[in-house]
Amino acid sequence: MNDKLRAGIGFDAHSLVPGRCLVLGGVEIPFDRELSGWSDADALTHAIIDALLGAAALGNIGGHFPPGDPEYQDISSLVLLAKTADELAKNSWRVNNVDATIVAEKPTLKDFIDPMRRQLSWTLGIDIDQVSVKASTADRLGFIGRSEGIAVYTIATVEKI
Repeated sequence: MNDKLRAGIGFDAHSLVPGRCLVLGGVEIPFDRELSGWSDADALTHAIIDALLGAAALGNIGGHFPPGDPEYQDISSLVLLAKTADELAKNSWRVNNVDATIVAEKPTLKDFIDPMRRQLSWTLGIDIDQVSVKASTADRLGFIGRSEGIAVYTIATVEKI
């Protein structure tokens, strides 16, 4: 058994509502709706946080950054991701890689993938080639297919230092 390398899975989904600007991976995406949530509702970053915390057996995003806590209302999820990276380091873990898939019918995300990867890698203090972000659709099925929300699936690996 290799105790030095661990993997974690993250998932997040938020509904789309009329509002300011859609934020995914810390990148503002021009769109007529935003994700609903306590913080900036950045489902991509939230799923990555859960994957990283899970890999290090440090709980989940809600335990570290509880919804309803005024400290986290409207906060950038990149701040939460940086705090997560600090928590990992404090527990002798470093991020090895992150792989995420955003599932959204709209908007089209291809032009925003590289900026998301840059922002996430910078926040985590890792090389951009250690961060993969992909986008897919739900083929018009379910709440995502009706453009009512966005979901993100993530896997991350961490290494004991």
